[in-house]
Amino acid sequence: QLQLVESGGGLVQPGGSLRLSCAASGFTLGYYVIGWFRQAPGKEREGVSCINSSGNSTNYADSVKDRFTVSRDNAKNTVYLQMNSLKPEDTAIYYCAARLLSLKLITTMSQCSDMDYWGKGTLVTVSS
Repeated sequence: QLQLVESGGGLVQPGGSLRLSCAASGFTLGYYVIGWFRQAPGKEREGVSCINSSGNSTNYADSVKDRFTVSRDNAKNTVYLQMNSLKPEDTAIYYCAARLLSLKLITTMSQCSDMDYWGKGTLVTVSS
């Protein structure tokens, strides 16, 4: 069964950090572009970060640039999202998604679209 499972969400105070994980099973994540997305209550889903299959090219939404870092360990079939300096407006359900695509460079977030597989999400709450 092909699936993505996110973990690492929780409650954190403003200014704190969390690391989310996205683990794949049933397929080899190393062939896929991976996007992290989030959806806050009452808002549309937005792209947060995008990483190419080899992990050497990334892109971020302006709202998280310089605070979030995406990385991957293809040997572990896992992608990570390190979130620092968290703000209350980062509160959302975070999803990872995979697209079978070979790209050398990620230059825009739009390259993480038309995703093939989605996880069920993990809730991140930033509150004092």
